[in-house]
Amino acid sequence: MENQVAKEAHAVAPPPTTVEAGKPAGGGVVVQTPVPAPPANKAAASSATDRDAVLSKVEMERKLSMVKAWEEHEKSKVDNRAEQKMSSILSWENTKKASIEAKLRTREEKLEKKKAEYAEKMRNRIATIHKEAEEKRASVEAKRQEEMLKYQETAAKHRSKGTTPKKKILECFS
Repeated sequence: MENQVAKEAHAVAPPPTTVEAGKPAGGGVVVQTPVPAPPANKAAASSATDRDAVLSKVEMERKLSMVKAWEEHEKSKVDNRAEQKMSSILSWENTKKASIEAKLRTREEKLEKKKAEYAEKMRNRIATIHKEAEEKRASVEAKRQEEMLKYQETAAKHRSKGTTPKKKILECFS
């Protein structure tokens, strides 16, 4: 009999079932273990007490293992939820960063385009100013050549006549 009690102590106990409103948890049949009959003699009473102690110890171990399994399951659920939230936060962060970086690149491109347009505008102004300056230089050079020619012709006249040029005192009134 002790051998049988030892085997029962080492046997794997089935998971506990919760009963709601008189129904078994899994929808199956509720199995009731028979309650042992009172012992007939003292030796049988002590072995029954030992058996009850072993059974209660096995039951306690079963309950503790179930509690431990439940705890591990709940912890893993919490870890999974936290990991999922961390993943969604990382995804959100990466999306927002990408959006901001895209806006930054767009603005930089617009600024570069404006800068290039402004530089082209300034180069065109410089070219226009250079062109006007060349025209003014050419005009001054042409006038200078005309005046030189005029004075050369006047000098040639004076040489041919043998006269000297007169100094005009008030040129602005003549």
